[in-house]
Amino acid sequence: MQTTKLSIVILLTFLAVGCGQQSDKIFNGKDLSNWNLVVENNSVPGDQVFSVKDGVISIKGEPFGYMYTKEKYANFTLELEYRWGGEASNSGVFILIEDPANPFPKGVECQLMAGNAGDFVLLNGSDLNEYTLPEGVTERPKFPVIQKKQPSNEKPAGEWNKIRITVKDGAISVFVNDTLQNEATSKVKEGYIGLQSEGKEVQFRNIVLKEA
Repeated sequence: MQTTKLSIVILLTFLAVGCGQQSDKIFNGKDLSNWNLVVENNSVPGDQVFSVKDGVISIKGEPFGYMYTKEKYANFTLELEYRWGGEASNSGVFILIEDPANPFPKGVECQLMAGNAGDFVLLNGSDLNEYTLPEGVTERPKFPVIQKKQPSNEKPAGEWNKIRITVKDGAISVFVNDTLQNEATSKVKEGYIGLQSEGKEVQFRNIVLKEA
């Protein structure tokens, strides 16, 4: 009987690890040791913009910049919650970052800007197969956008919003508060993950990465 119980415990432990549900792999809830910090023009130390308290990441919004993972990820589901520290503002979740340049990485932004959460923004020359130039436009914009599918379903400033992003062989899906807001495909299959500083304070919590 004891042997059977031990085998069950070992099996459950193996399954938990195999499902990639350890939240501390991407964020341990205590510090940003799994992240690199980028501040525009290196104007201030990163820890003056990005900080952690009581399991919540706070990003000031100024100066501009972003934090990104020390590891690259390919097939995964990323879940997190965000809210504005004061008035609604601007931020984003970066995925499939190829080049963590300063001040913009080359990668895809899953937009969190108030009223536009769920848009895709193509940063620093990145691309998605579904992007086409708007009618009448002959020159690619600096920040091309693929707009979200549904009307905004964001919660008011001060309340937590839930984001779920899945990436599978370059196919990206973004859910905002459990509503599918966007889908697209990328030729890039692997990259870093980032959280943006732009505008005013934004907070993140319950960041969980599940690798497929």
